[in-house]
This record gives sequence, C-alpha cells and structure tokens, in this order.
Amino acid sequence: MPVEFDPSSFNLERLKTNYLDFEVVFNNLDSILQGVLITIALALLAEVLGIVLGLVLALLKISRSRILSWPAQAYIDVFRGTPLLVQITIIYFTTASVGIRFESLFFAGLVALSLNSAAYVAEIFRAGIQSIDKGQMEAGRASGLSHAQTMRYIIVPQAFRRTIPPLTNEFVTLVKDTSLVSVIGLAELLRAARVLQSETFNGTPLIAAALIYLAICLPLIYLANRLERRLNRRTA
Repeated sequence: MPVEFDPSSFNLERLKTNYLDFEVVFNNLDSILQGVLITIALALLAEVLGIVLGLVLALLKISRSRILSWPAQAYIDVFRGTPLLVQITIIYFTTASVGIRFESLFFAGLVALSLNSAAYVAEIFRAGIQSIDKGQMEAGRASGLSHAQTMRYIIVPQAFRRTIPPLTNEFVTLVKDTSLVSVIGLAELLRAARVLQSETFNGTPLIAAALIYLAICLPLIYLANRLERRLNRRTA
C-alpha cells in the first residue's frame, strides 16, 4: 500500500501536540511575523506592478495593429499557460546566463509574481474594456476627442470600476501564490513556517501559516463577492 496507517499510534493528545501546540509559534513569533510582512509586501507590490503592466498589455491586445496585438497575446498565452513555479525557477536560477542577476531574493520573487499577474490582469482589463457599450466610444469621438483620449477619459475609467471585483480576486490568488517563492529561499510566510517546523519537528507552524493565509484571504473574497453583487445591481 502507498500509505500505511497504524490506528494504535493515533490519539487526540498526539494530534494536539503535533499540530495544535501554538506555544511553538508564539515562542518564535518574530520569524512568523516577518514572514507575514514579506508576504503582504510582495503581494501588494506585485499587484500594483501587475495592474500597470496588465493595463498596457490589455490596450495592446485590443489594438487594431497586429504588430502590437500579437506580442501582447503571446505574452499573455505564455505566462497564463505555464506554471508560476516554473516561471519563478527560470527567472531566478537561469537568467544569470544572459547577464541578469538578482542580488535580492525579494526582488526576484517580485519580478516573477508581477510578470505572471500582469497576464491575468490584462485579460481582466480586456474583458472590462470590451464590456463598455460601443456607443461610449462613438460619443467620445463625436465630441471631438481622439481615440486615445476617449479611451483614457471615458472607456478605461468605466472599465476599471467594473474590474475591481475580479482584481480583488486576483489579489487573493496572488497572496496565496507568494508561497511558491519559497522555492528560491525567500523567507516569506510559508518558508518561515517550514523552517520553524523543521527546527521543532512540529506541524503547528504550518497550521498557523494556513490560518494566517485564511485570515488574509477570506475577508478579501467576501469583499470581492459583495462588490460584484453591488455592480450587478447597478448594471441590471
């Protein structure tokens, strides 16, 4: 059998000691809190950079020029179609051969997460922009605005409001994806918990990490759902 289970060795006291002994976490709270701060900073910065780059990619993708739209589409396909873990590994461990060196693990993780997030954000913005009634563009052009001005002052602001719920969901995904950066050794939340678990031979730090991720993500999930319901009522 691939998994063996010995019922005689299982009891609630052992379960509590090995997985719910939060004194282990409290005694090493500094390292856990530092991991939380790194995780939040990484997710926030990657989200901001992803939004900026994603908006540019979305505008390029819906461009009438194939010279602009094809590279954007290729970028989106590559980063959405390959695992983030593979992207992080390639960006950190192989780019030195082409002259790109990351002196900071944090910056390497930030670059990988931002580039990946931008591909998903681009599709969110594209859908948001294309959901705006075409009459808005026609009205803007009729009032004397250029195509670029109409996009900047009329279309994109309306699209951005519609994309807030999916962008919030994307941020939730990004918070969870920061755990993958532990593969390059960055001491974010998961790695901090994993190091503590290996030092104490106790699974409680990993349980604590899971609860912290839950505490960060659940309010954001409920916020995104509430914003989406409110937006649906306004557009109904």
